[in-house]
Amino acid sequence: MKIGTPLSPSATRVMLLGAGELGKEVVIALQRLGVEVIAVDRYANAPGQQVAHRAHVINMADGAALRALIEQERPHYVVPEIEAIATDSLVQIEQDGLAQVIPTARAAQLTMNREGIRRLAAETLQIATSPYCFAESLAELQAAIDGRIGYPCIVKPVMSSSGKGQSKVDGPADVKTAWDYAASGGRVDKGKVIVEGFIDFEYEITLLTVRALGASGQVETHFCEPIGHVQVKGDYVESWQPQPMRAAALAQARDIAKRVTDNLGGRGLFGVELFVKGDQVWFSEVSPRPHDTGMVTMCTQAQNEFELHARAILGLPVDTGLRAPGASAVIYGGLEAEGIAFEGVAAALLVPQSELRLFGKPVSFERRRMGVALANGQNTDEARTRAKLAASRVRTVKE
Repeated sequence: MKIGTPLSPSATRVMLLGAGELGKEVVIALQRLGVEVIAVDRYANAPGQQVAHRAHVINMADGAALRALIEQERPHYVVPEIEAIATDSLVQIEQDGLAQVIPTARAAQLTMNREGIRRLAAETLQIATSPYCFAESLAELQAAIDGRIGYPCIVKPVMSSSGKGQSKVDGPADVKTAWDYAASGGRVDKGKVIVEGFIDFEYEITLLTVRALGASGQVETHFCEPIGHVQVKGDYVESWQPQPMRAAALAQARDIAKRVTDNLGGRGLFGVELFVKGDQVWFSEVSPRPHDTGMVTMCTQAQNEFELHARAILGLPVDTGLRAPGASAVIYGGLEAEGIAFEGVAAALLVPQSELRLFGKPVSFERRRMGVALANGQNTDEARTRAKLAASRVRTVKE
């Protein structure tokens, strides 16, 4: 693998489609390896655009606009970082040899909506999942719940990110509210939802799985230690690593993650979400990119998830080793305003073994993720206490 000089004819160019807080860390990881990075997002001054060599603002769901930009920039690698992308165009771009899509155009296409990846896992690979149905109207949703799924259940848009549009339905009175909320939270296709039967799991994990070239030049699969997390309405609020697991459950989780990612193919890091109870493991979702719960790896691993993704993209060796137990806790906007300021940063950093990442998003919303607190400890309980304390000390104010 040769890496050229940025902003020169020899440059190795990577285009990120999506430049939020996760994309920002990927940009930094790639630039540390001498890569020229182009950050694309739907709005100006996204976090990743603030640190990239060049930035563009387009509607990435517009296939013609996406292809035109790729033809203009001629990146060697195109790296989707969000779901709302014209994946049909990515397939054609890959087939035409314009760029290599990470991990593959097919993986981006299958995982951009919950229907594709759920059918792959449950129906093609015969992996255990929650019972599910798809519905394209309120009447179909009610019929699916009454006829098969039952209460309680979870309703989600087939296309969304960070838990947007997801809700728990406890009874008939909640169904219309859940349908309307799913429609408002969908990124692209607002006319279809997935309804899932509720699994009585003990905990849920993200198993970061890396497909990277080994010394032999062949793709090898590596696993990070499992990450435990808490979600509210599908949106992560804290995570920790490592999550203790029984040996049999961990082996089953790794087997599921490998079967799914082997089928998706390519190189890169995948965030595989799983439910666990005792020795039983159920597949939930997979993202072919760094995962929000994996931000904890910025304080726990020798190479964090963004560095692992960057190395895998470039065909470089990876190390998924754990450095120390740690945790992360989300810092929310708390208000709606542009150009907010943060107070309490010094107080937060007085928490032992703590760090902050403030993302620099230009607009704050009450429940928008604006930063994250990270902390280490002798164990994950201590790390979680520290991370949540640090996050609680950061306050957002209007300027």
